[in-house]
Amino acid sequence: MQRKLRYRTKMIKPKYTFLIILFFLASKGNAMSRLGTDTIKLTLQEVVEKAKANSIAAKQAITVRETKYWEWRTFKSNYQPQLALSGILPGYNKTYAQVLQPNGTVLFQPIRNDNSSLTLDFKQSIAATGGTIYGTTELQRFSDFDRKTVLYNGTPYGVGYTQPLLQYNALKWDKKIEPLKFNESQQAYIESQEQISINVSNYFFDLLLAQVNLKLAETNFANTDKILNIANTKFELGKIAKNEILQLQLERLNAQKSVGTAKRDVEIAGLNLRAYTGLEGDDKIVLAVPDAVGQIDISSEKVLTEAFENRSDAIAFVRRLAEAKRDVAKAKGENGLVATLRANLGFSNAANRIFDVYRSPKSQQSVEIQLSIPVLDWGRSKSRSKTAEANQQFTIYKVEQDKQTFKQEIVTQVTLFNMMQEQMDLTVQADKIASEKYQIASERYVLGNLSITDLSIAFQENDRAKRDFITALRDFWGAYYQLRYLSLYDFEKNEKIAYK
Repeated sequence: MQRKLRYRTKMIKPKYTFLIILFFLASKGNAMSRLGTDTIKLTLQEVVEKAKANSIAAKQAITVRETKYWEWRTFKSNYQPQLALSGILPGYNKTYAQVLQPNGTVLFQPIRNDNSSLTLDFKQSIAATGGTIYGTTELQRFSDFDRKTVLYNGTPYGVGYTQPLLQYNALKWDKKIEPLKFNESQQAYIESQEQISINVSNYFFDLLLAQVNLKLAETNFANTDKILNIANTKFELGKIAKNEILQLQLERLNAQKSVGTAKRDVEIAGLNLRAYTGLEGDDKIVLAVPDAVGQIDISSEKVLTEAFENRSDAIAFVRRLAEAKRDVAKAKGENGLVATLRANLGFSNAANRIFDVYRSPKSQQSVEIQLSIPVLDWGRSKSRSKTAEANQQFTIYKVEQDKQTFKQEIVTQVTLFNMMQEQMDLTVQADKIASEKYQIASERYVLGNLSITDLSIAFQENDRAKRDFITALRDFWGAYYQLRYLSLYDFEKNEKIAYK
């Protein structure tokens, strides 16, 4: 990719009459008088950077990214060893308890005791099988205050294993899908930054066009006022008709109204830009007219390649297919035989003193398999599986359609951008021609060899050309930022876009 010439507006210098020079010096002086110490001049790039740093949209994007990061950390912790301490301290109890007597009667006896316990548990999940290894150590202390007795019961240590049999393994599927979600969120954050560039460029050009309109309106008003003074002199000498004076007076009133309208538009556009970018203070904002990006060659193949490598949508295509496949596995795993194997091995003991619990503890073992087999479910299991499979097939078709839309959007945007580059050349030439025609028309009218109608036409064409130039710049930069958003690639620096 190569940078070529930049577009710049260059005014051709015709031979001005002394009076025309005075007109433009006066209008320039009026414009310069508005620039004071409380004025800040900003370029498009500066406004974009300020929006990315200070706007509410940028802060929201950062918050979403942080949320996704901590969700990722939560997911990773599911595969790490877990150690937990639990207990009842104290377990004091004073009440009447129902006691069954040998003869079958019931007596309510008063009790007053403390039954405290402390347990330390260890747990480690195994993603490959979906099972869990666990270990525990426990100590229980029972104090009977009425009988003045203390008993201890404990498990010095115990280990066990729990394994679901022929069931859906959530840990295995999460390990495939959650990394995709996290990567998708990271690319979505970059996209949100590029979306800010698109949005703030619209606010930038709203204000820039309003400022250009104000400058044109003030210049036209000043020039119309000067020309009206000259026309009054000509009218007194009998060189022009009263109708021409009335036409100029009407032009002057319209120009004055345009100044008021343009000032209002500048205020509104300025407030909108400040609100979005988060700019504070009362300094007046003056925007610099940006150049177009140097002539660059962008191919659809390059943008498509970068888009499928960088965009969150491209990652989402893979994630959606994986989730559909996961749902099928879940539906099949939760139907039919549901079995869980549990086994543990350890030692336990009871004593009157705490240290005796750990002397010669007795071994304990247990193995069990829990089963659940549907005998008659009226086709529910099969329906769930078939529904999941149908949804998976629908997702495959939908993803394929979304991929086609994804590609078409990029190809269309590349074509539009290349057209915008060509359009900029034509717009710059039209602006030069209209400016030269406007200046020549002003000279000819002062010299008396141009009608007021032709002068008005030259005014309108000059204004329209300058507005068209700003509009073309707006379309160009909008298309450029849209390409950056669609590909997450910086075509000026020839590198992928990344934010810390």
